[in-house]
Amino acid sequence: MNEERIIELEIKVAYQEDLLQALNQVVSQQQQQIDRLEGVCRLLNERMQNLLAETGNTGETVHEIPPHY
Repeated sequence: MNEERIIELEIKVAYQEDLLQALNQVVSQQQQQIDRLEGVCRLLNERMQNLLAETGNTGETVHEIPPHY
């Protein structure tokens, strides 16, 4: 009976190791995606700041009535 229990525990540990490896891979992929998205946001922010500087706009929006009113 003890041998069966040990085998069962070894099987559970093996499944847990596989699951842990799979979860680690998912977390790693998500971190890479987050890093890419942060880079894109940084670039977009820089472009927006450059456009605002070129046009002399302060970035404030003016609430105008749309032309169809």
